[in-house]
Amino acid sequence: MVALLARLPGSYAGPTRPEAAPHAIVGVGEATLAVQLAETLVAVNFTRTGTQFVLDSADAGDAARTFAELAEVAGAKVRRVSTGGSASEIDVLVPGGPLATYHFAQFLAHATGHGDQAQAADALLTDLAFRCAPSVEQDNPARDLAWSLWGRTPLLLAAPDAEALPQAWQTLLARIGKTLSIPVMGDPLPFVTGAFEAQHEKGDGKIALILGDADPALMVAREILDSRIDEVVHVPYFQEEVGGYAAQLGLWYFGAWVAAYLAERYEQSPNDLAILRRAQAVLSGEAAEDTLNAPREDVRRTPIVKDWRDDGETDDLDDGDDFDEEDFDEDMDEDDDQ
Repeated sequence: MVALLARLPGSYAGPTRPEAAPHAIVGVGEATLAVQLAETLVAVNFTRTGTQFVLDSADAGDAARTFAELAEVAGAKVRRVSTGGSASEIDVLVPGGPLATYHFAQFLAHATGHGDQAQAADALLTDLAFRCAPSVEQDNPARDLAWSLWGRTPLLLAAPDAEALPQAWQTLLARIGKTLSIPVMGDPLPFVTGAFEAQHEKGDGKIALILGDADPALMVAREILDSRIDEVVHVPYFQEEVGGYAAQLGLWYFGAWVAAYLAERYEQSPNDLAILRRAQAVLSGEAAEDTLNAPREDVRRTPIVKDWRDDGETDDLDDGDDFDEEDFDEDMDEDDDQ
């Protein structure tokens, strides 16, 4: 994953010719985040004229096919962009996986006539690749932030004009970093004022990330959170970029680096889990549904008794000998009779 991240800037190899305007974009599956980030370029979802872009991954092919058919009936020219599927239905094929967002987004930037924004994004990503590389041991912003997130649950906040970023970071931290985070969507004030009031201890082990530019509401939210959780960190746009397509794609890319280093801290692989690949294969029709019957150890929680034993606190435990399954069944039968 780290090698893929380092090579990502400038790796887009799709078409760069603008399509006929007006433009509209809709995305499903792995293309969802790219469409949200590209809303700074095109904020229209459907059009009856011009070009309708339908972006999807193979596991969301049915929904994409429906959107494409509706657009064709309405009179728009449809361009299908996907990570896989039937060759007769797809106009542009892009690489799949957790970094597919970059390729989808750069396609949209070029196809909607914003090639300059695509170039600006690549320049920004190239700079971040140098700053976040594993060889940079001091003042590595991605590694430093990953250290701050380690052992904590991040709360993700952003201004309304960057509301794609909390969801983007939640996906990156889960898919690559293998950890839970909580996006705070909409007005942050009801959340930050009330979420920890009944159980103050829930603020322990929490860190808030303010992504992108902070508007007045976020500044107030920060002051409130300072007294309720462990830490609040502002993650601004890089190179003093004004919030927009290039800036937001840059912050998405930075989030991928942070997630990769966080997986390293947790001694987890940043690559996709086998169960995710199986689920996507089932939805794309490449595998039978029984493929999802994963080995139990893939999805079960850590055995609690094992954790106690690791802590040396199980002297009184006898591997469950005190638990009589027959007596338990009899008790359950008596309850049923009552």
